[in-house]
Amino acid sequence: MATAVSTPTMDPNVSAFVSAKRKLFINGKFVDAASGKTFPTFNPATGEVLANVAEGDREDINRAVKAARAAFDTGAWSKMPTAQRGKLIWKLADLIEKYQEEFAQLESLDNGKPLKISRVADVPLTVEHMRYYAGWATKIEGNTIPLILRERSKFLAYTLREPIGVVGQIIPWNFPLLMAAWKLGPALAAGCTVILKPAEQTPLSALRLAELIQEAGFPDGVVNIVPGYGETAGAALSAHPDVDKIAFTGSTEVGKLILQAAAGNLKKVSLELGGKSPNIVLDDADLDSTIPGAASAIFFNHGQCCCAGSRLFVEKKIFDKVVDGVSQIAEKIQVKAGFEPDSDMGPLVSEEQMNKVCGYMESGISEGAKAVTGGARHGNKGYFVKPTVLVNTNDKMKVVQEEIFGPVVTAIPFSDPSEIVARANDTIYGLAAGVWTSDIKKAHSIAAKLRAGTVWINCYNIFDPALPFGGYKQSGWGREMGHEVLENYTEVKSVCAALD
Repeated sequence: MATAVSTPTMDPNVSAFVSAKRKLFINGKFVDAASGKTFPTFNPATGEVLANVAEGDREDINRAVKAARAAFDTGAWSKMPTAQRGKLIWKLADLIEKYQEEFAQLESLDNGKPLKISRVADVPLTVEHMRYYAGWATKIEGNTIPLILRERSKFLAYTLREPIGVVGQIIPWNFPLLMAAWKLGPALAAGCTVILKPAEQTPLSALRLAELIQEAGFPDGVVNIVPGYGETAGAALSAHPDVDKIAFTGSTEVGKLILQAAAGNLKKVSLELGGKSPNIVLDDADLDSTIPGAASAIFFNHGQCCCAGSRLFVEKKIFDKVVDGVSQIAEKIQVKAGFEPDSDMGPLVSEEQMNKVCGYMESGISEGAKAVTGGARHGNKGYFVKPTVLVNTNDKMKVVQEEIFGPVVTAIPFSDPSEIVARANDTIYGLAAGVWTSDIKKAHSIAAKLRAGTVWINCYNIFDPALPFGGYKQSGWGREMGHEVLENYTEVKSVCAALD
């Protein structure tokens, strides 16, 4: 007889956290919004209110920028030795690890993702990311430069790499805690101060993180966390004249609005934006690994990944076998609330996102696409969508050209491998791509021609703090992670001194 598996009990600390009104974190203190307003965050598995959060607005952004400015210009952060700065970041990582179950549950409640995934992916990756950048705090350096037009013995020329200043960071809802770490880690290592605006759909883990920033002993004003809406708090942060830099992860559409807002003081901007990533399967690929890899490429995190392998190009000889295999995996995915132990895929983050994804599926089917599996909402409560495989598409359909940001893949056959790169590159995006083949020479040849910031060969969704991530074309500017991200948060100063 099968043993019943019980649903995990919510941690009492998590229950207490979501039941209390959550406040803004400004200048080292938790405060109400200046307007006194709050907004609800919803449990995507039920559609019910999960928590109430202070709604940051222009005045709150002003307060946060003032605090960050003081901490950067004259506060303890600007005078702190880099080794001490690194130790604080490491201490924060240790605290996240200490409370990893709380964070995993908050991510599952707020975002909808399966608890078993947030436990093994989101939270551990956050910890390692912060530790990686704790190490970088003591390793940011300049160079000495021999002048070529002057007698070298008469001049000393060198560069300094200095923190860019006050940074506004706007993060998305698909990996709330991890995206906060992607932004905070390198900015703090570089010596910047930060105003972080989490997505209004998923502010809870960032506010819990604020408590740990306070506990770790960061000086007041170094990190400020202001939840609110993009049109108000986000717009005010992007346009603020005392902010030196904006770092944004989200849609290409909003990224363009941020660029316009940032033009006022020509603040520096880095953008990690949308994608419509091609995943290319050649007929010599090992299908035992390729089929589950292609399914994971699109269905991981409910398809709510900017780099999701949403255009599956398969050589005709094996097209039916790959489509059948991916579809069988899709049909076995357990679509349930994130706290259910056997949940493989939770709900989408919001009703708005669910309706958007369903609208794309309806559009594709109305234009002649066929759903081999899925193609509709799952159930009638919460924001669940069935994992979907579409065939009979063409390269001009909206479902092929536009980012859906849900568990929907278009499977497209091709017959000439020499033409597939042009089709794969036929998009406004250039974030990621996948290539599956047993011919490593062919794999590297294709990878070299793909206009994408990341190309995975015989794998997908492999991330590492040391590996840069970002996009070509309208997928963004700059890179996250690796040492390259430090260029987003530093300025280079040249110094030239006459020696006689």
